[in-house]
Amino acid sequence: MVSLAFVRSPHAHAAIRRVDASTARRLDGVLGVFTADDLRALARPLQPRLEGDGFTPTAWPALADGRVNFCGEAVAAVVATSGYVAADARELVRVEYEPLPVLASIDAALAADRVLFRRRHRQGDVDGALTNAPLVLRETFEHARCAPSPLEPRGVLADWDGETLTVWASTQTPSVIQTTLAAVLDLPSTRVRILVPDVGGGFGLKSHVFPEDVAVAAIARQLGRPVKWVEERRESLAAASQARAQRMDVEVAVGRDGVLLGLRARAVSDGGAYHIYPLTGALEPLGSLGILPGPYRTSVYEYEAVTVATHKPPLGAYRGVGMTMGAFVMERLLDTVAERLGLDPTEVRRRNLIPREAYPFTSASGMTYDSGDFPKALEQVLAAVDYGGLRLEQAAARAAGRLIGVGIACYTEYTGMGAEVFRRRGMSDVPGIEAATVTMDADGTVSCATSFPSQGQGHATTITQLVADRLGVPMKSVRVLPVDTLAAPRGSGTFGSRGAVSMAGSAAAAADRLREKLQALAGHLLEASPADVAVEEGRASVRGFPDRAVTLAEVARLAYWLPRGGLPGGLEPGLEATVYFNPPGPTFSGAVHVAVVEVDPETGRVAIRRYALVEDCGPVINPMIVDGQVHGGVAQGIGEALLERVVYDDGGQLLTGTLMDYALPRADDIPAFEISHLETPSPLMPGGLKGMGEGGTIGAPAAIANAVADAVRGLGVRVTQLPIRPEIIINFIGKRPMTSYST
Repeated sequence: MVSLAFVRSPHAHAAIRRVDASTARRLDGVLGVFTADDLRALARPLQPRLEGDGFTPTAWPALADGRVNFCGEAVAAVVATSGYVAADARELVRVEYEPLPVLASIDAALAADRVLFRRRHRQGDVDGALTNAPLVLRETFEHARCAPSPLEPRGVLADWDGETLTVWASTQTPSVIQTTLAAVLDLPSTRVRILVPDVGGGFGLKSHVFPEDVAVAAIARQLGRPVKWVEERRESLAAASQARAQRMDVEVAVGRDGVLLGLRARAVSDGGAYHIYPLTGALEPLGSLGILPGPYRTSVYEYEAVTVATHKPPLGAYRGVGMTMGAFVMERLLDTVAERLGLDPTEVRRRNLIPREAYPFTSASGMTYDSGDFPKALEQVLAAVDYGGLRLEQAAARAAGRLIGVGIACYTEYTGMGAEVFRRRGMSDVPGIEAATVTMDADGTVSCATSFPSQGQGHATTITQLVADRLGVPMKSVRVLPVDTLAAPRGSGTFGSRGAVSMAGSAAAAADRLREKLQALAGHLLEASPADVAVEEGRASVRGFPDRAVTLAEVARLAYWLPRGGLPGGLEPGLEATVYFNPPGPTFSGAVHVAVVEVDPETGRVAIRRYALVEDCGPVINPMIVDGQVHGGVAQGIGEALLERVVYDDGGQLLTGTLMDYALPRADDIPAFEISHLETPSPLMPGGLKGMGEGGTIGAPAAIANAVADAVRGLGVRVTQLPIRPEIIINFIGKRPMTSYST
């Protein structure tokens, strides 16, 4: 095995005039230096597709070809006997650049008409609603760029044996990367094998296919030996996909009673230099505007979704993609409505929330919410925090000079998407299906191979629970295998809160099929009807006659060691079932969050004093795993609300290139969480299950933003940007000018 290191551009936009690798090639241990000239014939660029109007395609080459389009783009690849030699050698590669003008902001890209995507939607008479409403609010909201920043960075190891390309990848989407590498390297997909070891964090970042994946695979094929690349932290911050980076202009029409009468919104996302593969730069603005009406009865709505090209890394998926911005904007609007009308924020929500009896409910953006009970969830969380008492405590603290604020956020989260959702969006490179194969061996032990890997969501535990329950075996007898496309069925991957829904529709369904065969075989041994056979606790017995029983190992042996005359009823040998599942959703989860914060008037710093929420993800399979997902999601949401911001200067230079500059939340930034659950089953999904992996990240920024706005009410502070930086609060209070950078 050899190691690879990338030479990356120090310029945001420049023509490549010459690459001189002669000195690097002479360094002991260097096996080769590759440029676009070497890879052009070996690998095609990544070119994601989006069906429909308003889409301008891009082509992202494995190595920058002729010009670089963001600071950190890979220009050359050095291969050496060790990572240390490769890192030393890349410093010896000399690249001559001719700097070109840089577009480093949304405004600059709009002025240059660099539009990558545009789509419009309208329902109802928006103009009439805005013209005739007693109250119309207009506001602009912004969300800075974020870096997903998994503590475990990306990694790829590729090996070509002359017949098959084997790739060990830190990926959320093994089938997608298999298909993509086969296409860009001109190989049959059967000759590309993807293995997914422990991935670590993913958060959407690892659902993409990157040029680095293509370059490592192409170079391994060219050299005929294994090539490994592990991303460095600086590379992760500078050259991996980023997220959010959006500005939204909103108009909302409101009645005198606080009831929403109409919405108009325009979201412009800073998409970076290329469309991300396979989701494209349309995902963020469409996600924000699609979910903007939230769990509220807004019948009149118009939007325009735009993505522009700048000289920055591409915008991609990150936990809560699009929905975080949508919830932030809607919840800030509702609090502003409450303030203008002299109403409590909870009362405005009560008057607008969709009642339980109205489900299924089609939102003004065209989404059909399958189930939910937000009025009940709101009352449940308000009771949990003693909302009336909380307001009295706040009043006493404010009388003592402390800036205490209470913030509420309700949001709905689309989860469990299937092929129909992706086709409706125009995304033709995402299959939408998932699959699982469940096998019982002759000794009664069980294995499960799935198409969707885990990135810390506890898949092995949850799948084991589902399969063990259905097959009547102890959990220790079930093994969930790492994803290997040679053995696992094809699917889409783990993203978009699809895990639990995919497990129920594939692994659990496959176990159900296997159970039926076990009952048939056991019925033959016990001389009973299969319908009368109970399978539990490692045994198959006749219902009502527990002493008439055989072990499952005996039953399983029968499936592999056939008796004379073969198996009964024409059953085939073996105990294996594969189920492909196309989720019929999306299904919609949701929650209500309450945050209590204190703002230091001298420093502008925000401390979270209390945090409570009620989560509704349908039936809860494993409460510990669900609560753990909430903890992680809210922690990331706190980072978005108060800390995290990728910053570029006007020349496109990254100013937050280390974790000393890009502020991830620390342990002492995170409060204790008070979590309660409400279960409204989905009528669409097996077992009524819904997803919930992104919810905490969606709700936390909105709740914290409302709490901060509540704390500084009357001081002239406008909370319309994320993150809420201390200097913004201080500058508003002191009316001091502040320096701005592109984010």
